[in-house]
Amino acid sequence: MARSVVVFGGGGQLGVELCREFEGRRWRVRRFDRQSLDVTDATAVERAITDAEPNLVINSAAYNQVDIAEKEPVAAYQANALAVRNLAMACRQSGIQLVHYSTDYVFDGQKGSPYMETDAPHPLGAYAVSKLAGELYAQAYLKDPLIIRVSGVFGPSGRFTPRGNFVELMLRLAQGTNPIRVVEDHVASPTYAPAIATRTADMVEKGLSGLFHMGGGQAISWYEYAKLIFQSAGLNPALQPTDEREYRTAARRPKYSALSNRKLEQAGIAPMPPIAEALRDYFERRAHVTAHRSA
Repeated sequence: MARSVVVFGGGGQLGVELCREFEGRRWRVRRFDRQSLDVTDATAVERAITDAEPNLVINSAAYNQVDIAEKEPVAAYQANALAVRNLAMACRQSGIQLVHYSTDYVFDGQKGSPYMETDAPHPLGAYAVSKLAGELYAQAYLKDPLIIRVSGVFGPSGRFTPRGNFVELMLRLAQGTNPIRVVEDHVASPTYAPAIATRTADMVEKGLSGLFHMGGGQAISWYEYAKLIFQSAGLNPALQPTDEREYRTAARRPKYSALSNRKLEQAGIAPMPPIAEALRDYFERRAHVTAHRSA
């Protein structure tokens, strides 16, 4: 009998890749997006999981509007924390493992080198607090959740999602005539959605649980990341470096939030692809997805 998985957030750029990956491995996939199910509705979540009778539940749904969360912290907490509690309680009742994604933003960025799972979190804003709370709810209600922290997720389906991703933002800005200014004093490890999906499935099939970091293949500033995007796309817009003093945002962000994948690789999971390799694959897939959508 085929194994089955329920994917919440199945319409997002990570959720799409998760569904594709598990379907490719012959899992029976039931997906829910924000239009079909509200993860903050505990009754609806419990009913969806009970009806599907899955072997696994994956939560890739999230409120990720970092700056807007400062004005509406309750909405962020409901989606990123209390919704995880709903999922964890439903999984506990049915004895199902939960895979949940968190973020590099649970850290304050003061370490100055890639964060490991043993480093203490210190969130800097409403979004970050809500994501850390989601981790804690999963750990509080379940014995063996798999919690995966990622950083700056980007995937080809971001072209068709409302929020998009940093790659698509840069491509849109490149169509204009104004110089593009990107911070060079903030460093992360942007993470490729198809690579996340593949390695998540590997982790599940290995029976892994606990907290893992899954950052992109390298630490990189957002300015250098933008340069790589334009090189990969064959574009040469006016790109200029700036810093957080000039580019003020409503929410504080960690200045260095790259994640170490050491624990992941020690568990026998394939290394994440370098960012340049991920971008090449992104643009190859993006062209295919665009052609498919327009056919």
